[in-house]
Amino acid sequence: MIPATAVAGPRAGQYPRFSEAEIEHRRAALARAMSARGTEHAILYGANRFGSAVPWLTRWPVTREALCVFTPGERDLLLVDFYNHVPNAARIATEADVRWAGSAAIETAISELRRRGAAGSPVAVIGPLPHAAHLALGDVARGVIEMSADYLRLRLVKSAEEIEWLRVGCELTDRATDALAAALRPGLTEHELADICERAYTAAGGRTHIHYFGVTPMAEPRIGVPAQWTSGRRVEAGDAVSCEISASFWDYPGQVLRTFVVAGEPTQRYVDLHEVADAAFDAIVDRLRPGTAAAELVAASQVIEEAGYTTRDDLVHGFVGGYLPPVLGSRSRQLEPIPDLALEAGMTLVVQPNVVTRDESSGVQTGELVLVTEFGPKRLHQVARGLRRVG
Repeated sequence: MIPATAVAGPRAGQYPRFSEAEIEHRRAALARAMSARGTEHAILYGANRFGSAVPWLTRWPVTREALCVFTPGERDLLLVDFYNHVPNAARIATEADVRWAGSAAIETAISELRRRGAAGSPVAVIGPLPHAAHLALGDVARGVIEMSADYLRLRLVKSAEEIEWLRVGCELTDRATDALAAALRPGLTEHELADICERAYTAAGGRTHIHYFGVTPMAEPRIGVPAQWTSGRRVEAGDAVSCEISASFWDYPGQVLRTFVVAGEPTQRYVDLHEVADAAFDAIVDRLRPGTAAAELVAASQVIEEAGYTTRDDLVHGFVGGYLPPVLGSRSRQLEPIPDLALEAGMTLVVQPNVVTRDESSGVQTGELVLVTEFGPKRLHQVARGLRRVG
């Protein structure tokens, strides 16, 4: 139970928390999904800050390793490694029985499953449980049921409380993007661009989800999309700087993609690229309504290919709680079949038409996270759009 002194909400208390009703709703949804798969027990796993099911259910953001044993009607057991992380976990995951994971987390979890009568019964797994742990669990359970995809389906539609938290993550992301625009100038290294972004939100409780940068001279471009690792290259006058920035409020990040022109005027190539990207963004967002099929979003982007361009990154993807369906490419960049999926109110999608030339030597980024509502798309970010001149 939440302590009597605790207040729910993203801005409340020493550690923000969701309401008891929200957590119970999640537990009930997970229990129904498990029942449909024929199991009464589940292991939720995360490691090295990856594995969103653990904080979704227990509030504890995964650090080194975390494993939650979930059985409807029983108190969750949250196993945490390292040993010195346990006290902080106990202060945050107040509804769970929090213990050290021991020298082998899966063995500690199996001992608890035996106590709960799960030996010889099927056990669900959600998250990147290591292969050796799968084998150990299989020796005890009557079948290990992989339910990561079932969990992701539970995350597609956001609750009202989740959207409230998400607005904070979007505001922190906007801070980073605006700070970058204000400070971007010749002479800065890519490492310093990352530093500018992080200093914009860490004091407000934000943390880095991603910040990717693509820096290239517009006169002789060589980079079409942002890089995942910053380099020591210095920004120069006449550069195009594209970025993909996500600051996170706990496990609720925003996402903004923008392109800047540094200390100069954009070349005609970059003007044309960005005009096509803006047109594709507007056409896709206009179709973000309940009932819209994923294939319609791909069709809305046809202006990219009609203009003679293509894309390298995903065109649209669900976001928050994982990298969620639908994950779509433009017509000329289809890596996977278009899913048979219709949009629902409460979905949050990143629309990001990253238009590049056919040789991928140059490209632009524009886009952001958008909420699907019963009345159509709703913008969650306030940062200015467009090809921006800075420095």
